[in-house]
Amino acid sequence: MGLKSGSTFLGDFLRQCGGYAVIDGGLATELQRHGADLNDPLWSAKCLVSSPHLIRRVHLDYLEAGANIIISSSYQATLQGFEAKGISREEGEALLKRSVEIACEARNIYNDRASKGSWDDFDDGTGLKRNPVLVAASVGSYGAYLADGSEYSGIYGDAITVKTLKDFHRRRVQVLANSGADLIAFETTPNKIEAQAYAELLEEEAVSIPAWFSFSSKDGTNVASGDSIAECASIVDSCKQVVGIGINCTSPRYIQGLIQSIRKVTSKPILVYPNSGETYDGEKKEWVASRAVAEEDFVSYVDKWCEAGASLIGGCCRTTPNTIRAISKVLSLRSHRV
Repeated sequence: MGLKSGSTFLGDFLRQCGGYAVIDGGLATELQRHGADLNDPLWSAKCLVSSPHLIRRVHLDYLEAGANIIISSSYQATLQGFEAKGISREEGEALLKRSVEIACEARNIYNDRASKGSWDDFDDGTGLKRNPVLVAASVGSYGAYLADGSEYSGIYGDAITVKTLKDFHRRRVQVLANSGADLIAFETTPNKIEAQAYAELLEEEAVSIPAWFSFSSKDGTNVASGDSIAECASIVDSCKQVVGIGINCTSPRYIQGLIQSIRKVTSKPILVYPNSGETYDGEKKEWVASRAVAEEDFVSYVDKWCEAGASLIGGCCRTTPNTIRAISKVLSLRSHRV
């Protein structure tokens, strides 16, 4: 599809969805529940090599739970990370494309079932009733590639510059931009230099599909590195390819204030997909149930997030199809009230 303006692309999609759209939930959490071993620097991207059928199954679970946007399994899939595992550049590029193809396959299965009358949420004017669905190609941060938890700190050191980050991400962004995805999701962005690098890359490469940016925060005021969320949102707001700005992999209790900060600097749609409120220990590589939010409490926040200005809502790490199903119900009720 040709690039539409930010207001047109997601605006049109949100109207199709009834004013609010549902983003999917945690991928790795579900892959592990289905038996995948993700103790690997490639994390969920390991399944692209070992068990792509599980990825497709998880995407489908989220679609059946009411997700309008499914995010590909390429978050930790970097060409450099694949090469470190002995996977050639060509194979790595094929795996990146495969991550999007698997998501598109899940969408096709879902739509096929919808056309047989299994679902009745959305009438697209052809007599078929289904949820409209976008596929987003995930790009994780440089810190995610390091697999040392530094995407949760954003502290990369003085040697890492905007140019270093552009060089690191460039080929992956090129491949994903031409993979058949509807948009690119730059996720868990921890600092402003990476946001700047992504924004420059989109323009330098004349990427023809839209993008959204989501940042992570540990305090409700700043992104993970300590950079101001408003400053980061301003950097990407000025990029014409950017169609949405928001927050992911952040505790639910911080989301409302972050939405308000972002709303002050952009008129683009705001998206939020928090984690369960648990904390990730990058050294031990495990989740610590410090302040986990029970599923029903997580969902109780949704109306507040919408009132603060968010229009695309889902879940990140440790959320499940049950979480997404509950979010979908809340947003459907709001849509009917609008």
